[in-house]
Amino acid sequence: MDLVGGHGVIVAEYFDTGCSRRRPWTQRPQATALLDAISDPGRGFDAAVVGEYERAFAGDQLIQLLPLFNQHGVQVWLPEAGGPINVDDPAHRALILLLGHQSRREILRSRFRTTAAMRAQARDQGRHLGGRPPYGYRLVDAGPHPNAAHAAWGRRLHRLDVDPLTTPHVRWIFAQRLAGHSTAGIARTLNALGVPSPAA
Repeated sequence: MDLVGGHGVIVAEYFDTGCSRRRPWTQRPQATALLDAISDPGRGFDAAVVGEYERAFAGDQLIQLLPLFNQHGVQVWLPEAGGPINVDDPAHRALILLLGHQSRREILRSRFRTTAAMRAQARDQGRHLGGRPPYGYRLVDAGPHPNAAHAAWGRRLHRLDVDPLTTPHVRWIFAQRLAGHSTAGIARTLNALGVPSPAA
């Protein structure tokens, strides 16, 4: 890494895969391992280099963690700062806050894009996006998968279709609820009639 060139060498790497940056470090396996390592006097390093801020922190997480790093004499280096962070420097503190807000903004943007794409696939393409189909529906084949790689593996699309076996029960449930019957009473009646539960 260019940032540490001439200053030292990388002796260990801590990288969490599949963990949301919104989770505190104590809930991320590799981040927790790094926190454990900095408290070890024989750790073999005196600085932690953050390669990509947006993957490591969100919001004010770094500001909350810096006192712990400082307590054990471990510097935190950021490419955006060109070296070690000094939380007492107003410019560095402003930079940390800006990066934290940008990271949180990217989380919200990613969530919005993913949700919007899933909604469009379900609404415009009639695609089923996973999980057990809602009670009253069943999965039916919807043709080859649009992704060429998935199609080559034999994967196919599925869409929701009305289930002729359970749809009458759904209609009856709604009619009973509109007539003023309680959900508990409806459930008791279904059990007494021997209607299988959705899980069954």
